[in-house]
Amino acid sequence: MNEDAKDTKGAKVRVPPPLIFILCIALAWAVDRFLPWHFVSPLWLKVASIALILVGFWVLLQLLVLFKRQQTAIEPWKPTTFIITNGYYRYSRNPIYLAFCCFPIGLGFYIGSIWLLLSTLPALFGVYWFAIRAEEAYLLAKFPDDYGDYIRRVRRWL
Repeated sequence: MNEDAKDTKGAKVRVPPPLIFILCIALAWAVDRFLPWHFVSPLWLKVASIALILVGFWVLLQLLVLFKRQQTAIEPWKPTTFIITNGYYRYSRNPIYLAFCCFPIGLGFYIGSIWLLLSTLPALFGVYWFAIRAEEAYLLAKFPDDYGDYIRRVRRWL
């Protein structure tokens, strides 16, 4: 039996990474209600914030199409059939999670919320703790040579 036939579950990611970002954004919003920490966001920053959010959506859409074309699962709890190393993956091993960062940062700058901006840090830590560690261990076990070479060439973030 080949390795792919045994691989039915993918990385053992228990918490969907988008949920981690959503929870951190919700927590920041809740904290902001009791302990407001704001700044005035000028018009140019609001425009740049909207652009950042749109870039995040655009990058995620492009990555979704890339995964579909390569016929491999974008969800980390499903089996990976192919390691993508082109496109955004030439610069970061986690461009999807970096694109997720566009939302709390863009929204935080748009409404002028320090808490929302800061929510990106626990979100990244949570994604590392609950997803990236499992994903990297899974990919290294499944594709030891290819993924090992990839992690030596490309940084985790940027």
